[in-house]
Amino acid sequence: MNQVTHKARILIAKPGLDGHDRGAKYVAHILRDAGFEVIYTGIRRSPEQIVAAAVQEDVAAIGLSVLSGAHIELFGRVLELLKGRGASDIAVFGGGTIPPADVPRLEAMGVAAVFTPGSSAASIIEKLDKITAVGA
Repeated sequence: MNQVTHKARILIAKPGLDGHDRGAKYVAHILRDAGFEVIYTGIRRSPEQIVAAAVQEDVAAIGLSVLSGAHIELFGRVLELLKGRGASDIAVFGGGTIPPADVPRLEAMGVAAVFTPGSSAASIIEKLDKITAVGA
């Protein structure tokens, strides 16, 4: 008998003033198609709005898409707000036009994964499976 597995709830958000959300929608679709429950907040959300929605929706992870160059500040603020809300157990991952040289800094801040342009759907799904697995 096949066992049905339920995957985690993930919030996808576009923080800051970016108006281009093609990548965020792409990631939301591939995660949904892979069995995750996905909540997409839309564009131009503040870190405060994103964290409030994540806590309210009881998500396992937040995916941030940043194209503006403000990724260090925006990811840092989301992580800080999660800590302040006692929700540091919510994993944060992201992507966008993030220079490869900034990836180690984001990871050192506590970002669970960074997907740069060209990341395959399979690699994103595989990493999110690991990040959101029970006991991860």
